[in-house]
Amino acid sequence: MKLSYQGIQDVQAYEAQKVKLPKYDWQQMAEKTLKNPVWVHFGAGNIFRGFIAALQQRLLDAGEAECGIIAAETFDYDIIDQIYVPHDSMTLMVSLKPDGSTDKEVIASIARGVKANCQDEADWTLLKNAFANPSLQFASFTITEKGYALHNMAGELMPVVVGDMENGPCKARHAMSVVAAMLYERYQAGAYPIAMVSMDNCSHNGEKLRASVLTVVDGWVKNGFVPAEFAAYVADETKVSFPWSMIDKITPRPADVIRDQLLSQGFEDMQPVVTGKNTYIAPFVNAEIPQYLVVEDRFPNGRPALEKAGVYLCDRDTVNMTERMKVTTCLNPLHTALAVYGCLLGYELIADEMKDEELVKLVKTIGYVEGLPVVTDPGIVNPRAFIDEVVEMRLPNPFMPDTPQRIATDTSQKVGIRFGETIKSYMASETLHVEDLKAIPLALAGWLRYLIAVDDEGKEMPVSSDPMLKEMQEKLSGVKLGDAASVDGKLEDILSNASVFGVCLYEAKLAGKVENYLKEMLAGPGAVRATLKKYL
Repeated sequence: MKLSYQGIQDVQAYEAQKVKLPKYDWQQMAEKTLKNPVWVHFGAGNIFRGFIAALQQRLLDAGEAECGIIAAETFDYDIIDQIYVPHDSMTLMVSLKPDGSTDKEVIASIARGVKANCQDEADWTLLKNAFANPSLQFASFTITEKGYALHNMAGELMPVVVGDMENGPCKARHAMSVVAAMLYERYQAGAYPIAMVSMDNCSHNGEKLRASVLTVVDGWVKNGFVPAEFAAYVADETKVSFPWSMIDKITPRPADVIRDQLLSQGFEDMQPVVTGKNTYIAPFVNAEIPQYLVVEDRFPNGRPALEKAGVYLCDRDTVNMTERMKVTTCLNPLHTALAVYGCLLGYELIADEMKDEELVKLVKTIGYVEGLPVVTDPGIVNPRAFIDEVVEMRLPNPFMPDTPQRIATDTSQKVGIRFGETIKSYMASETLHVEDLKAIPLALAGWLRYLIAVDDEGKEMPVSSDPMLKEMQEKLSGVKLGDAASVDGKLEDILSNASVFGVCLYEAKLAGKVENYLKEMLAGPGAVRATLKKYL
């Protein structure tokens, strides 16, 4: 079986393998989309193919839409050549169930994949024409938070951005410059309204997108490439809106077990490829079933009936509350705690950690006992039910090839939000007492113990990359397993750093508890396990 327009005409073969097919004709949909586009998406990777594109598939299947999506890749053009073109922009979606079984569906809602590359004349023209068309209602984004960044670590504009500002819209290279160039096409065609919807997993994503686009536009105004009226158009949110959103779905890299299963069932050309920019991607996407997309409902040129595909459309405050619920209470803190302790205890899969009695107690205490009393309830998703799904379905899913080592990356950038916000809520409460917290301080102490780079058996272990790794390890220099007193005098600079923990842990009256937990975990081999058992 081939994954292509011609391939899916063999309905019997697909049905024999229980693969759900689209209920519309892809070729007709693609023609309508290119003639009168409604939706352009930037970022052609897995979260888009396995989640966002499937939303429009639901509407197409139900007769609620006639047009699909134009997918524009801003970074890795090989994805278009090696994955989109050979398969008519179709994706074989494999949904991974916690019981080890799978559901399969051909997602065919992408009309065309294009390179957002000013040097590719055909694709660049197609993209410009789409933005010049008054039918276009919105553009969405899954380009990762890095895709919005214009400045380097020193706060200076990156050379590519400086070059874009000096060369103008016709030679745009950075993703934000490309977006600004497309908006300029729309402005010139009639200043039609449009929504620019970031769906990336970062706080205030719409604000980040807007600020970066306006920075590029202002540079072009300053250098005489575009009129000031264009900047006013982009800044006018009744014309160009930048709604905020919250997204949640795990779409890990293609799994070997899924590849082998598909090949054994007769699917051709399912092998993953490694692109020139080291993207590991396949014609299929494997992902968990639970998914959430909450979007601020500000679309000045209208929108598809996304709510009928399961999207929560709401106001900005609700988006913020849903994100806060996920990031500070119901998911992310549990993930981070599992990451550092998983590394210390020798685990290589998050799912395997959910068979560990102490680690299950740890995350349940963080979520249910310590988090729920101060959770932000968004009103559209029940926080307790969300945690139930996380601990019962999502984290234990054996198909999720997520490793604690990967999740432990950049932990210094995460603990302030994932744990600090709950600590601050306890400090501000008249009925709750921060001194009663035990699992959150255990998670913080576990991270410090992890930074020693020695596991619970006393063996050296690799520590994941982190922008503060060198600084933190220098402060912990001399701390040794088997010598708890080696911690003395080493922690004050660390535990008082509110930029790391979100709050000074001494002011929060938690520093002593974190230090004591760390000392106990340094008593010798097996002390991490013993400490978890003692306090949980």
